[in-house]
Amino acid sequence: MDWILEPWPWYVAGPLITLTMALLLFLGKNFGMSSNLRTLCTMCGAGSTCDFFCFDWRSQKWNLLIMTGAVLGGFIAFNFLSVNQVPQLNDEVVIQLHTLGFESAGKTYVPTELFGAEAFTSVKTIMVLIVGGFLVGFGARYAGGCTSGHAISGLSNLQLPSFIAVVGFFVGGLIMVHLLFPLIF
Repeated sequence: MDWILEPWPWYVAGPLITLTMALLLFLGKNFGMSSNLRTLCTMCGAGSTCDFFCFDWRSQKWNLLIMTGAVLGGFIAFNFLSVNQVPQLNDEVVIQLHTLGFESAGKTYVPTELFGAEAFTSVKTIMVLIVGGFLVGFGARYAGGCTSGHAISGLSNLQLPSFIAVVGFFVGGLIMVHLLFPLIF
C-alpha cells in the first residue's frame, strides 16, 4: 500500500497523462472540467432560456464521467489514502501567512480562516468567495476553458490560444497573490 499512499513521481504520472491525452486526441475529444457546468445546466433545461446552452449534451457524457471520477477519486484519496493531510510548508511561508492572519497555516490542509465554519460568519469572507467564484467561472468560460483544459489539452494540441491563456493564468495568479491578496486581507 505504500506506493499508493505516496505522491507518484513525474516519470509515472507524466506518461499516464500523455497516454490519456493521446487517447483523447485519437478519439477527437478535448479534456476540460469547466465545460461540465455548461453540460449540467443544459441537462437541467437551461437551453430554453439561453442559446449558449442549446447543444447536444449527450455528446459530453464521457466528460461528465471524468468529472464524477475526479470527485470520487478526490474523496477516496482524502478520506482513505492520505497519511498526512497537512502539507509541508517552508517556515518562512508559514510566518508570512501568520502575519496575513492565517494562523492555521502549517497546521491544516486548507486555511480554516477561509474554508472553516467560522469563515461563514464574516461578510467579507463570504463576499470574497462569491466574487472569486464568479470571476473564476466567468473567466473560464470567457477564456474558452479552464486551466486543466488549456494547460493539458490545449498545450498538448499545440494551440496558441491555450498557450496565451496559460500565460494569462500564471500572470493573473501572480498579480492576485502579490498585489491584490495583501490589499484584501
